[in-house]
This record gives sequence, C-alpha cells and structure tokens, in this order.
Amino acid sequence: MSNIQHVTVLGTGVLGSQIAYQAAFAGKTVTAYDINDDAVAAGRERAAGLAKRYEAEVDGAAGGKAQAALESMTFTADLAEAVKNADLVIEAVPEKIEIKRGTYEKLSAVAPEKTIFATNSSTLLPSDIVDATDRPEKFLALHFANEIWKHNTAEVMPVPATSEDTKREVEEYAAEMGMVPIVLKKEKAGYLLNSLLVPWLDAAAGLWAGDFADPETIDKTWKLATGAPLGPFQVFDVVGLTTAYNITSSNPDPAHQAVAAKLKEKIDAGELGRATGKGFYTYDA
Repeated sequence: MSNIQHVTVLGTGVLGSQIAYQAAFAGKTVTAYDINDDAVAAGRERAAGLAKRYEAEVDGAAGGKAQAALESMTFTADLAEAVKNADLVIEAVPEKIEIKRGTYEKLSAVAPEKTIFATNSSTLLPSDIVDATDRPEKFLALHFANEIWKHNTAEVMPVPATSEDTKREVEEYAAEMGMVPIVLKKEKAGYLLNSLLVPWLDAAAGLWAGDFADPETIDKTWKLATGAPLGPFQVFDVVGLTTAYNITSSNPDPAHQAVAAKLKEKIDAGELGRATGKGFYTYDA
C-alpha cells in the first residue's frame, strides 16, 4: 500500500471534481480546493451530481456508499487550509501555463515538506512547470481520462528529477484509487491518451471550422464507419469546450486559431458542453 491517505485536488471543474470524488469513493480523505466561494459551490454541486451517477452506474455505489463518499469530502477556497495535511496534491487547474506555474509557486509556499505534487495537465510537459515548485524530486504528472469511473486510466509521467520513491508511491496510489496505472518511460506532451485523441479531435474541428460539414454529420460519419460509440463532437462536449478552447487557442497556427474563434463563439453563448447542458448537443439536466 502507498502512504498516501490525505489527498487534495486543486480545481473542481469537470475532471477535477471527478478526481476528487473518485478518491473519496476509494476511501481516501479528500479536500477539494478552488479559487473562490462561487467556484467551490459549483464544485460541490458537480460532486453531488457524481454521487447520483455512481449510484446508477458503479457497482457497489448504491445503498449509501456514494452519498457517504460525498459527505466525507471537504471543500474550501483557502489554499493553505486545503493542503495542510496533504500527502498528495493533484493539480487540475485550467490548461494555461501561467496559471499552472502561478499555482505551484503559491502551493510550494504552504504545502508540507512531505507532500507530493502531481499535475493533471493534458498537453503541457511537466518539465515546463517543475521549476515553479520547490520539490522537483516529488513532482510528476498524473493524468486521468474523463468519466474516470468508466475510463479508469492513470498515466504516470515523471520528470527527470522525479525520485523512484515518488513514482512508485503515486503508481501504488493510482491503483488504490481504482485506476489502472500506466507508467511512461519518458515525457511526452499529451502522454499516450491525448497523443492519440487530440489529432483526431483536431481533424474533426478542422472539418467543422472549414465548413465542410456540420458536427452532427461528422459524428454520424465516424460512428457509422467505425462502430465507435461517440463521435468527436460528442467527445468535445464531454471534455468541455473551455478546455478545448484553452488548448487550441494556445497554438498560433491559423487553422487552430480558426477553430478557437468558433469555439469562443459557443463559449460566449454559454454552450460549454455536457456539464452545462449544452455544447454541440443539448442534454437533459
């Protein structure tokens, strides 16, 4: 078993809330942090929604276990309070390098010496962040897929300075959390999952932005031709359009900027994806 019992998750968005709730469901002591009271309240609401989904979809979650996991979680907008007992901090803040580096600078000032730091960044290299921490030997990437209770991969990606003890501890923790640990040999932007997923989504978004076909037609084509359960724009809705925009807008390539501009129109209209009830598709509450 790992020595990781107290887990803090920074960021309670779509995936951050899932990471926190899954850890609580697995029996860990969990604190979920976000930057202000409104964000914390939204994170608490997402966790409550997850408890209902677990009851319906996860073996063993009915009969009170899912609700007990929710009630065991602590939510706060006080960073120092959030990490005061943390064995592991998993960062799931927006996919912007300046936000992530700023977060680690603040975190390093208040976290106990024992605490391991893990970034859930989906595209950025952890080496781009590590010098913003005060503990490179206790820093690595730990990346989760969306709908974590169904797609239970945990990609463990060290930086050159990560100690073997840290890597082993996080790998053991991921298994205790109910994940399948996938350890990369060396750093790769996008890890394994997103190195496969992002080019596929980029291709679909380019077809949409170039007005070759609408999202429904692109999705239908993919699903009929491959037998896949979801098309790329359904996946965009699950991931969240804000995350897609943050990644796409950071690429100066004109094709990516054209996609980012169209995503921004949907975001400005409040169409953020499945979590808000509408993205490329409309969902029941």
